[in-house]
Amino acid sequence: MRPLGRSFYSRPAPVVAPDLLGRLLVRKGTAGLLSARIVECEAYQEDDPASHSFRGLTNRTAVMFGPPGHLYVYFSYGAHWCMNVVTGDDGEGSAVLLRAAEPMSGIEVMQARRGRTEAQLLCSGPGRLTQAFGVTGADNGLDLAWGHDLFLSEGTPPDPAGVATSTRIGISVAREQPWRFFVAGSSFVSRRAAPSLARVDP
Repeated sequence: MRPLGRSFYSRPAPVVAPDLLGRLLVRKGTAGLLSARIVECEAYQEDDPASHSFRGLTNRTAVMFGPPGHLYVYFSYGAHWCMNVVTGDDGEGSAVLLRAAEPMSGIEVMQARRGRTEAQLLCSGPGRLTQAFGVTGADNGLDLAWGHDLFLSEGTPPDPAGVATSTRIGISVAREQPWRFFVAGSSFVSRRAAPSLARVDP
């Protein structure tokens, strides 16, 4: 399980997002080895009104404007943490939100953290995913490409024909952008939607 290199993230968010599907999110630590296969994510860019970076550089979004391959973590609606991988060029302000994953190893640890036993409810949603992996604001800015205890590795990408798209979830602007990518038919995605199997040409 080797971390994906910097060049993987050094592309536009709508290009990186579908390529993240099937990759493994890995965490190593005192709790043991945790891993989960990414099945759903969303792309956000600097010129996108739904993106945190749309209004420019702030203390909160500084990581988004930094080098690609870092983790951008923020607290959502005063309820849970969300994690994103920074993409594009240094200074660009784009990222991909990790929305859901299929647990692969360390499931007992995830169950204890989540207080749930059902596999489909451990990582099926951005808040559930961070809770299962113990990701908090302390992980904001972590370099995923450097080989820390949290990183993304190769995994097994799905057949391109099985990658579905839809509009993004839980936003009030730019709702028309079909920048939510997920593995069609997966029972681990965060929410069912009427997908289009047509790939987006960013």
